[in-house]
Amino acid sequence: MITTNEILETIEMISQQHLDIRTITMGVSLRDCGHPDVKVCCDKIYDKITRRAEKLVKTGEDIEREFGIPIVNKRVSVTPIAIACEACETEDYVPFARTLDRAAKTVGVNFIGGFSALVQKGFTQGDRKLIRAIPEALTVTERVCSSVNVGSTRAGINMDAVALMGKTVQRTAALSQGLGCAKLVVFCNAVEDNPFMAGAFHGVGEPECVINVGVSGPGVVHSALKECAGQPLDVAAEVIKKTAFRVTRMGELVAQEASSRLGVPFGIVDLSLAPTPAVGDSVADILEELGLESVGAPGTTAALAMLNDAVKKGGVMASSNVGGLSGAFIPVSEDAGMIRAASAGRLTIEKLEAMTCVCSVGLDMIALPGDTTAETISAIIADEAAIGMINQKTTAVRVIPVPGKTVGDVVDFGGLLGRAPVMAVNPASPAVFIRRGGRIPAPVNSLKN
Repeated sequence: MITTNEILETIEMISQQHLDIRTITMGVSLRDCGHPDVKVCCDKIYDKITRRAEKLVKTGEDIEREFGIPIVNKRVSVTPIAIACEACETEDYVPFARTLDRAAKTVGVNFIGGFSALVQKGFTQGDRKLIRAIPEALTVTERVCSSVNVGSTRAGINMDAVALMGKTVQRTAALSQGLGCAKLVVFCNAVEDNPFMAGAFHGVGEPECVINVGVSGPGVVHSALKECAGQPLDVAAEVIKKTAFRVTRMGELVAQEASSRLGVPFGIVDLSLAPTPAVGDSVADILEELGLESVGAPGTTAALAMLNDAVKKGGVMASSNVGGLSGAFIPVSEDAGMIRAASAGRLTIEKLEAMTCVCSVGLDMIALPGDTTAETISAIIADEAAIGMINQKTTAVRVIPVPGKTVGDVVDFGGLLGRAPVMAVNPASPAVFIRRGGRIPAPVNSLKN
């Protein structure tokens, strides 16, 4: 039974500590939409998304109003377009992106994910066509998000894909003045049930349609930690775990309710601590509450590891359906504390890379100088993919080389994307390494059978 105290605690978390449901994401399979004719294929995609997601936004708004729980985003993810549209007899995949964008606007979601390809072990013709289309697709659409998985623990790292994605990021930045890169993620060990953008897609192992929910709550964790200031770290970890439990229970309630009302199976709750640029909604503030003078200081990686583990422990106690990424995100432009530390020179790309060994994703929403070479971008992707491959975890890169900007400039992306200082990149060239191509073989720890 829910007690009065639990109700009051939840009200306080929502009203004063920035607790919200970050997203309700409906996954939709497009595997039955393939057709040799482009127009027929696009029509089938549009019709299926608008039919399946017709009531998604209204349902989210109804739940938000009735339960008093803020639901920030309503989104759709689809089968990777490189798979769904491979039977289409065309060299140009931009029309598929335009169709996704049109469908997203019709149903009212703020983003649609799945302009994606899975190339960890090699390319199909559809994969190559999709990657070739990414720069233009992300420039001419507003709500389409794209992702490419270039490596996995089981397959190793496709270094030809890594090299190609460096050029793709660079070209996307040039065409879109950098903004398109905010909608593009390069993964290693991408998960099939991620509700968060820009990396969401509907995996081939998923059902026909599914509801996944992403919760948030860095402000709630930060507030809870203030109550145990100066206590040993194991005490702090227990506080984080109990807080994550409460947050996850709220997420499961919303997911079950949305699933029931829409007549769609409930998939997972992703309990990631996803920050926003709002003051008081920062993962960096949590790390500093644990005793660091600034995020980026020695001890940051250890503090983040403890936070990530405690969040996961609390989540799995609260729900049998925890999935997605589930942990702590460290996007530089979307976290007020990260912005502050990066602007002061206390948080560098190298330190962020070390932190990605223990966080939920990777190098996220980092602004780079506009003259950063494609090979350097590829090498950053390769480093992150290697961390994910060896450690059997998801890692990702979402970097934004901003044309005309240099180190120290500040770029404002607007809304949830926030603002970020342009960060320095090591000037030593990795060009010869990247141009070797081929594949980094899977590690020995991939041999589990």
